[in-house]
Amino acid sequence: MLDKTITEGINAAILAAGEIIMNADRNTETVEEKTGHANFVTSYDKAVQEMLKKRLLEILPEAVFVGEEEDVHREIQKGYSFIVDPIDGTTNFIRDMHCSTVSIGLLLDAEPVYAAIYNPYLSELFTAQKGQGAFLNGQPIHVSGKPLSESIILFGTSPYYPELAKKSFELLINLFNRALDVRRFGSAAYDLCMVAAGRAELFFEMQLSPWDYAAGSLIVKEAGGQATQLDGTPLSYGHPLSVLARGGQDEKI
Repeated sequence: MLDKTITEGINAAILAAGEIIMNADRNTETVEEKTGHANFVTSYDKAVQEMLKKRLLEILPEAVFVGEEEDVHREIQKGYSFIVDPIDGTTNFIRDMHCSTVSIGLLLDAEPVYAAIYNPYLSELFTAQKGQGAFLNGQPIHVSGKPLSESIILFGTSPYYPELAKKSFELLINLFNRALDVRRFGSAAYDLCMVAAGRAELFFEMQLSPWDYAAGSLIVKEAGGQATQLDGTPLSYGHPLSVLARGGQDEKI
């Protein structure tokens, strides 16, 4: 079990990141395109990441820091590592759509042991510690367990990988025809929290980077759900993968 000073320090850092997002000055914001379709970074992504890197490494100086906005990512197989998305849902942030999150996963020997995801627009802080359950603002959360016929399906379009679009929407149509309805929020970290909190029953995306799912996958698992690759194999956290999160339903997708 992690020392309380570590978990409290992570929570304080992520709340401070949310303050930066909420106080963003649209007149000074700059936007750059990264490699891949519809892949953007703003001056606020960079500012949040720089602040989190400083604060998190003060908490655990021996940890490796892996942030989305870094050019070079270090090995995470041994010891502690932070995997961080400073603003998950950058396009939402650019368009002022109020659905972006900050995501911090703490891993030990390449396995998540603590997770924090914060939606500053709703003041929702989702946390989980390995073996200790999942929480929303300190209150326990659990997946819903509803059958597929009563399920809300969340999905991502993997917009950086247009070659996956046809396969993504074929699966979505298949699920839509068997489920209650579908939603797309534009933040995979938030989607995973929605499954963990029982607000939706299933989330999938054909290709995500580790900072998109490292924290959320632990929150789903600690809430009683499953988080795997689409073919059911375990997640790893060193390279992009497909992600499937569900609330315990056994139906084949």
